[in-house]
Amino acid sequence: MIHFPNLKTIGFALYFFSVSLPAASHHSFGMFDMARFEPLEGTVLAFQWTNPHVILWVEQASEDGSESKTWGIELTSPGNLQRAGFSRRSLNPGDVVTVIMSPLRSGNAGGAFRSIENKTTGMSYEYDYAKVGSVQ
Repeated sequence: MIHFPNLKTIGFALYFFSVSLPAASHHSFGMFDMARFEPLEGTVLAFQWTNPHVILWVEQASEDGSESKTWGIELTSPGNLQRAGFSRRSLNPGDVVTVIMSPLRSGNAGGAFRSIENKTTGMSYEYDYAKVGSVQ
């Protein structure tokens, strides 16, 4: 006689996989080259303090000043940043910054945040993805 799993077991398995797969894909850093650390100097355009990740928009001028490029830098969540002493007012439009980031693998203007020095305020911040960051 063939034994089939009951509907509760099938339902639970479907629920488990439907809930866990989006969570696993959300926390992937696959789009970033986490082995590389590149500096980005520029001016803060916006600091979007939103879930699930804070985004820092930085305008980088070309060396001759004729053009600029806008970079989107992804940070961790507002909650993680607050626990490390960071606030929504830590960076403001017009602040001159140096950001260390792990760039997008695609080559587009974006990256994963690693550290920042705010030359306007003197504040510096580093985020280690293996542990909570610190503000100095």
